[in-house]
Amino acid sequence: MDFSSESKIKDIALSNPAARQVLEDAGLDYCCGGSKSLHEACLHANVSSQEILNRLQENAKDIELDDWNRGTAPLCELTRHIREKHHQYVREAIPRTQALSEKVATKHGANHAELVDVGKLFAELGQKMIMHMQKEEQILFPYIDAVERAINAQSSLEPPFFQTVKNPIHAMMQEHDVAGDLVRRIRVLTSDYTPPDSACTSFKALYEELREFEADLHQHVHLENNVLFPRAVELEASAT
Repeated sequence: MDFSSESKIKDIALSNPAARQVLEDAGLDYCCGGSKSLHEACLHANVSSQEILNRLQENAKDIELDDWNRGTAPLCELTRHIREKHHQYVREAIPRTQALSEKVATKHGANHAELVDVGKLFAELGQKMIMHMQKEEQILFPYIDAVERAINAQSSLEPPFFQTVKNPIHAMMQEHDVAGDLVRRIRVLTSDYTPPDSACTSFKALYEELREFEADLHQHVHLENNVLFPRAVELEASAT
């Protein structure tokens, strides 16, 4: 697929995993900021849109659309994938990263005051993510799975208490925006996760954990905002 500076970030991200990696490496927000054009996103990130287009072209020969982005995999498989891969990762990463953050801040906070703020922001992010995932797992995902089962079985479905899937999806997307803002603030405080030259092993490990958390969040939110949620809205519409 040919892209231009006016192509939407989410369309580029949906095209293939290699394209998503190009965007990730450039620090371009393809999940919460997916509706922006490549030009707008590059201006915000202070990178060249032509350079990104060149990288996308270089990677084009190696791409292969995955089932999620083709829209061919059942949604129940996608919700399970999100729970087992991304939700599980978040639940494991939060306590590990918080403990490391506290350790590094205790040792180096006197000379690097930003570590205290990073710890506070990550604690807030962790708390919000846990609550967010619980709502998805207990309310939204089961409903999406139920709609799909009803369509496959050609059976009726009880109307949900939230009236339409668009309502919880809207709430989840707003929470995605909040999480995205928190990780951006952490990235700024850590100078793009660049530890100082004098950083010890734990200091470096913390920044790598934070970088990995952001990368996983981008993939996580991309799958929901750009793949799962639009397909869920279409699925519900076809069931009514």
